[in-house]
Amino acid sequence: MSRVFCKSLIPLLAFSSSSSAYYSAQFRFRHSRRPNVSPMATEASSSSSSPSPSSAIDFLTLCHRLKTTKRAGWVRRGVNDPESIADHMYRMGVMALISADLPGVDRDKCIKMAIVHDIAEAIVGDITPADGISKDEKSRRERAALENMCKLLGGGSRAKEISDLWMEYEENSTLEAKVVKDFDKVEMILQALEYENEQGKDLDEFFQSTAGKFQTEVGKAWASEVASRRKKSN
Repeated sequence: MSRVFCKSLIPLLAFSSSSSAYYSAQFRFRHSRRPNVSPMATEASSSSSSPSPSSAIDFLTLCHRLKTTKRAGWVRRGVNDPESIADHMYRMGVMALISADLPGVDRDKCIKMAIVHDIAEAIVGDITPADGISKDEKSRRERAALENMCKLLGGGSRAKEISDLWMEYEENSTLEAKVVKDFDKVEMILQALEYENEQGKDLDEFFQSTAGKFQTEVGKAWASEVASRRKKSN
């Protein structure tokens, strides 16, 4: 691992409120409106909103942890070769891709939201209720991690988009967030069914934990299909 990248990870482990305030102030200053900007300057500014090659590779290297970190719920239940966080997010993205068009729902936004909703777990790991950490504390840790990941990416429009999508999902504030939260639960119970069939596990607790919690018609329909298949396989 390069010295540059090692140094870039230091802020990710610090999470100090003072540095967060400093970087927030710097971000606001850099992105404040500038009057009388020429078209050429506007084009240059647009180009600079994308991450530099160095920032992009640092960010992607950190995201590698999503591919290697196993989902904690399956680990605790003794599942053999359990899926990673990235595995889970990938199939959620495919769910959003193949789902029917829904009134008032931006499907492309759902795809993006699905592939970033657990991105902060690259730093904090997969925190589950069994860890004894409150929802507020879990959210605090993940927000701090997300903020530092966006700094690692270099700020700019791409980092803001990731942050906005994550916050929207976290707050369950839009139709897209509700759809993606349902996909999160559907993906989990579908994976549970697959592990039950492949490894003879009893993973009923995962089905019980999601029962009655689906918010959208597509979520309810897909969950019902998974439950129906599970009933037939038992």
